[in-house]
Amino acid sequence: MSTIVLDTHKFIRTLKDFGNPESQAGAIAEAFRAAHIEAELATKTDLREPEYRLVIKLGAMMMAAIAAVATLVELL
Repeated sequence: MSTIVLDTHKFIRTLKDFGNPESQAGAIAEAFRAAHIEAELATKTDLREPEYRLVIKLGAMMMAAIAAVATLVELL
């Protein structure tokens, strides 16, 4: 899985702007960062590889179907 970057400084600053004390904002940011790492979220890049494999498999199946129909047409 790809790593998703979290700007903790900006995160803490946003929490402070909404009235959270700096120590609490830092603790929330650290907890969020730790949870984010453990979640192993899929990114768009992670999802592209299976999509490409699926497209290749579907293309191969279509080629096989076309070849089968062409063979049947020739036999009739």
